[in-house]
Amino acid sequence: MAEAAKNTQAGEDSVELGGYRQELKRTLGSFQVFAISFAFISVAVGIFGTYDDVLQNAGPVGIWLWPVAAVGQTLVALVVAQLAARIPLSGSSYQWASRLANPKVGWGFGWLTFCYLAIAVVAVDNALASQAFMPLAGLRPDEDTARVITLVVLLIQAVLAVASTRIVSVINASAVGLELVLVVVVAIALFIAVPITGHGTAGNLTSRGVTENAPEYFAVGGGLMLAMIMGLATLVGFDAAANLAEEAKDPYRSVPRAIVGSVVAAGLLGMLFLIALTVAINDIPRITASGSPVAAIMREQLGPVMERTLLVAIAFAFFGAGMVVMAACSRIVFAMSRDARFPAHGLMRRVSPRTRTPVPATVLILVVGVVLMVALPGAALLKLITASTILPAIIYGSTIVLYLVVRRRLDRKRGAFSLGRFELPVAICALVWSVVSLCVLVAPPEALVPVLIVVGLLLVGGLFFLGMLLFDREVLETEPGEVSVFEH
Repeated sequence: MAEAAKNTQAGEDSVELGGYRQELKRTLGSFQVFAISFAFISVAVGIFGTYDDVLQNAGPVGIWLWPVAAVGQTLVALVVAQLAARIPLSGSSYQWASRLANPKVGWGFGWLTFCYLAIAVVAVDNALASQAFMPLAGLRPDEDTARVITLVVLLIQAVLAVASTRIVSVINASAVGLELVLVVVVAIALFIAVPITGHGTAGNLTSRGVTENAPEYFAVGGGLMLAMIMGLATLVGFDAAANLAEEAKDPYRSVPRAIVGSVVAAGLLGMLFLIALTVAINDIPRITASGSPVAAIMREQLGPVMERTLLVAIAFAFFGAGMVVMAACSRIVFAMSRDARFPAHGLMRRVSPRTRTPVPATVLILVVGVVLMVALPGAALLKLITASTILPAIIYGSTIVLYLVVRRRLDRKRGAFSLGRFELPVAICALVWSVVSLCVLVAPPEALVPVLIVVGLLLVGGLFFLGMLLFDREVLETEPGEVSVFEH
């Protein structure tokens, strides 16, 4: 108890040690911190949105690339957790790179993370509208309707995120609890339903389905490799807890455990869910051709009532995930702005004295979402969302390189999360995996435009960075607090 109290106090002092005032309110307990990372990953949402791509490109057998991605992403999470256990400040990788490398490198991390999260908010909420809410409400597919619903959802999430971090955590904890129960119950129900109905077979687990005679199936960028994207696109965002570290209790332990635990839990539950869904497929070509294979399987095996129950839970999970992404993105903006390294930083660093939340930074994420929804046509929006799947691979890979360079001079808090003697082999394996995952994401020919979008986002950020170098160089050469406070 004494050691726990000491770690809690150390966590509360970490903001002051970093050179800041404790402006954000520490309200997040261990489960709430875990829920933030797990809600961002949202395994049910990820599978719901990408299972059709696996069936179309690799066939049912493609689900076996999920555990490969899960192991690889767990290695990455372990490295990220090592840094989170040393520097528990809002802004995660931006703070880590700024303090352990230099502020210029840190700015690059921060800008990439901002771009990724700002796009991800729109991606999640637009998927909520088109894939969950509209089918649930009986609305026919319509892009304009989906965009209007997306805008309404963005506004509601912004209001809740501004009102209280506690509200965000309660909604997320509820969504995560519902999702955990739903995935387990549905998987068990499908395993029971298959022998009763006689529909489905374990042979599906090794079937290539509609891709049986597909050319270049095993080639680089081919159908089988594309199945890996389900895991890579879903098992990301686990570092969201680190972005809210200044609002977590005992962050030296709770945040790293949430980062690793969320990936492990999502990996195991996702595999269970995928096996149950795949075994329950009665007609592979027909299910593959359906607009939503997961919903179709549920409807055929468990009836329309269970299908609607799934859609309700998925919609709630989508909403919770979107709100977490918005909160995490606003904390990146806040963290960079209080260091005067973000546009309009004087405004963006403000925290409401009543709600203890960064109101202008949250409103900015809402405005960015509105602009993307209103200004971009459907094809361009889809390419932008696809580009956002490449960004986390770049961020994670860069974070691992940073860790390998500075790990020997990192401070170690007693009782904090640590890999001990396994840290170096884990980090090396994680780096190899990051290179592999980035190759998987950029190898397909259709990835060319998303790659160019990523380059464009970097160039836009580069213009602001150049402006700081020319007119405000000092903010890129100094760091708040004692620079060596997190080193030994």
